[in-house]
Amino acid sequence: MSVANTHFGASRIGEMLKDKKSIFFVGVGGINMSSLAHVSLVGGMKVGGSDRVRSHLTERLEREGVEIVYSHDEKNLDGYEALVYTVAIAKDNPEYVRAMREGIPCISRADYMGYLMMAYSRRIGVSGMHGKSTCTSMCASVLIGADTDPTVLSGAELSMMGGAYRVGKSKEHFLFEACEYMDSFLDFNPNIAVVLNIEMDHVDYFKSMEHIRRSYRSFASIAGQGGCVVANADDEEVRAALSGIEPRVVSFGIESRDADVRAENVECKKGRYSFDIIANGEVVCRAELSVSGYHNIYNALATAAVALECGLGGEQIKNGLKAFTGAARRMEYKGECGGVPIYDDYAHHPTEIRATLEGARRMVEEGGRLWCVFQSHTYSRTAALLDGFAESLSIADCVLVCDIYAAREENIYGVTPEKLADMIDGARAVHGFDDPAEILKRELKDGDVAIIMGAGDVWKVFERLNLK
Repeated sequence: MSVANTHFGASRIGEMLKDKKSIFFVGVGGINMSSLAHVSLVGGMKVGGSDRVRSHLTERLEREGVEIVYSHDEKNLDGYEALVYTVAIAKDNPEYVRAMREGIPCISRADYMGYLMMAYSRRIGVSGMHGKSTCTSMCASVLIGADTDPTVLSGAELSMMGGAYRVGKSKEHFLFEACEYMDSFLDFNPNIAVVLNIEMDHVDYFKSMEHIRRSYRSFASIAGQGGCVVANADDEEVRAALSGIEPRVVSFGIESRDADVRAENVECKKGRYSFDIIANGEVVCRAELSVSGYHNIYNALATAAVALECGLGGEQIKNGLKAFTGAARRMEYKGECGGVPIYDDYAHHPTEIRATLEGARRMVEEGGRLWCVFQSHTYSRTAALLDGFAESLSIADCVLVCDIYAAREENIYGVTPEKLADMIDGARAVHGFDDPAEILKRELKDGDVAIIMGAGDVWKVFERLNLK
């Protein structure tokens, strides 16, 4: 069983860490944990950490001066005065057990992140069941392009940052991805809270839509009287969750005519959209996106609303959106297999899958086929949303359903790749990563487009494709 979040808050954590000069991260190889380790190092702390496997994230930290051990042992804490952990660790983790036994301050990842961000005047938190990483990356592109020198902590790597995080010298902008799982985002302290969308997910934690609506309302309320909430006016659940909320609301949308920030005169060429951004009745700029998918119009509108709140102008918004060519694993072009373009995508919820495949459909040449190699993430999500997965995946012409990525779960739900594949016309269940790779190499033809999709380890298919 995983360890729960702490909810100490920034003031108490400040007292706990007063005069502390060293800190240890358990699970330091995670994309967000690695960013917190880096921020702490830049802040002058001695930083160490442990994880089970070496990765490019841990190797980057090692180059920066972080001491990393690739095993979990209580001796790893020697010389460290505080511990930050991810809730994914087990309660019997030896470093965590020692810290609790000896009274060493133990702080959960989200709580620690909420503490760090209080040093910044504008704290921009991007939430939503879908699109958080993409929207955070879009915002980063605009803020960096406008020379605001922001600090950014994202859930996906961005080429212009050389990773998933950057630490700016300015103490004005702290941009971060706000994850809702286990209500982690309630430990954050945004004064600009973005809510992209609300939908059922994380069914191992959230028990109902009412539960989810309460959590998002609580997150948005953190912005308080002096802050604002940037909210999707076209999302019914967002409107319900935020109705009558105390902070000022800046709405964005396409369909809602009364939204504060809107898209008009929308055009599409080969899956990429251009449109006028209208704010309070005035044209801000003509946006031209370099990424595909109708859903990215919403991400761009949210980004524009944030940028306007930060005092940026139309030209800066236009240039920043144009410069954004995608975050890692978000319809990321990986190369060609037999002349067919292959993309990598993180989608793991039916709504995300639908948005990605509908965008990709526009990229397929006449007579070509849209392929999707899909790996579902967690048995609980697969079982609860099985019909939705089948419906969304049916947008593709050819679907290969891989083994389900277990993550933290055991299969007590009876779901299998075969069960999902049987619900999709022409789909096939495959096992391991050699099988889907061999099928692609054998059956792809000119005009096709293929996407390797999922939040688990389905990316290993790329290692077997010999892409050019």
